[in-house]
Amino acid sequence: MGKQMKSKLKINNSRWPGICLKFGVFLLPFSADFGATALVFALFGLWKQQYHQIVAHRLNWTLGLLSLWLILTSIFAFKPIFSLEGLGNFLPCFLLLAAFPVFFYKVSRLYQLAWWLVLTSIPLCFLGLMQLIAGWESPLFLRVMGIKLIAYGNPDGRMSSLLMYANTLAFYLLITFTLSIGLGIDTYRRWQQQKNPQLNWQLGIIIIAILSNSMGLILTNSRSAWGLALLGLMAFAVYLRWYWVISGVIIAILAVFWAAWGPFGQEMMRHLVPSYFWARLTDDLYSDRYVTALRTTQWGVAWEMMLQRPWLGWGLRNFTPVYQTEMNVWMGHPHNLFLMLLAEIGIPGTLLLSGIVGSILFQAVQLLRGWSEEQKLAKKQEEFRLYQRKERQYLLLFTYVVGFSLCIIFNCFDVSIFDVRVNLPGWILLAAIAGLIKGNGLIKSTTQRPKV
Repeated sequence: MGKQMKSKLKINNSRWPGICLKFGVFLLPFSADFGATALVFALFGLWKQQYHQIVAHRLNWTLGLLSLWLILTSIFAFKPIFSLEGLGNFLPCFLLLAAFPVFFYKVSRLYQLAWWLVLTSIPLCFLGLMQLIAGWESPLFLRVMGIKLIAYGNPDGRMSSLLMYANTLAFYLLITFTLSIGLGIDTYRRWQQQKNPQLNWQLGIIIIAILSNSMGLILTNSRSAWGLALLGLMAFAVYLRWYWVISGVIIAILAVFWAAWGPFGQEMMRHLVPSYFWARLTDDLYSDRYVTALRTTQWGVAWEMMLQRPWLGWGLRNFTPVYQTEMNVWMGHPHNLFLMLLAEIGIPGTLLLSGIVGSILFQAVQLLRGWSEEQKLAKKQEEFRLYQRKERQYLLLFTYVVGFSLCIIFNCFDVSIFDVRVNLPGWILLAAIAGLIKGNGLIKSTTQRPKV
């Protein structure tokens, strides 16, 4: 009896990091405090259980080197206190990227993560819709807990749901929209073959998620998110060779651009295309912007900062005081992550971080390229069921790569690291991709896997 109890306890202890991770992902957009706390427990559990495996990986040594570089730049920063506070946006995420791949060593866990994220987006979109239509807002006792729903959105008239700002919600929905498309394609294919009640429910939920995420992205009024969502659809269409989708997306984009800036026939196109889209592109909806609020102005200041201190930079979070000194206006970031990093941690730090992220994505793309070549012979040489299983796995990997790639491009026009509710999901996506690559979960292996 004693041995059985010890064995059960050991199994439960090995599972609790995964349970904390799932609840953390689900709770994060509703409450940053509760969600982040659950993820911290998951992080500590994985480090405790798999410490030797984590520190043995070469990539994690590079993360350690980058962490030391950030600390060094903070010591010599223009305003060291600001920079030391800024370390909180990066160092915990490096610990996450080092540890979470140990959990995501097999495909089934990536499916679970995708479902948890997609399911979370449905109530978020519902609350955002009621926020705009009925002026819903969170009561005082929820605001004290950090759960803030602002009546009619923030900025006014743009859906922000519980994430407090429209662009922040747009970033989150961009991730969940991409994952819902990937899960939708996979679920629909299985439903065509099996058509059992469970798949009926799954397909129905996915359809609701895709529609609600699409509606949410439109109502955030984020130009970046609109363009990137269409880019994501194009990526899936190319992967699946759905050329009719590519044609439809291109026609839709051309129609909106023609309505915004067409040299002739513009009035006719503006009658066909809702002004909600083309007026946002031309800034007719927000025509009262000052020069200091333009991204080009912010990018220029960040570039000049980099030229003045190319090696160590000015220090994390030091763009704000420098911009305020230059322009006499407070600005939280330059709306471009890479320019911000060049200005704040210098060229070496930016290249090191870009190299770490790029190496993970490069390996993932190499796996996908290998699969595309294997597809040509797979149907002839392999059993049909094994081929289908591999096809599902590579579709999931492709979905994650597209989702994280869109996160990177989004950060070329905005910066997501300052809100933990969107910063952590981006790093978790990257950790999931790294885990699948490290664990080689896409193919059978005789090596023993860690029990997590």
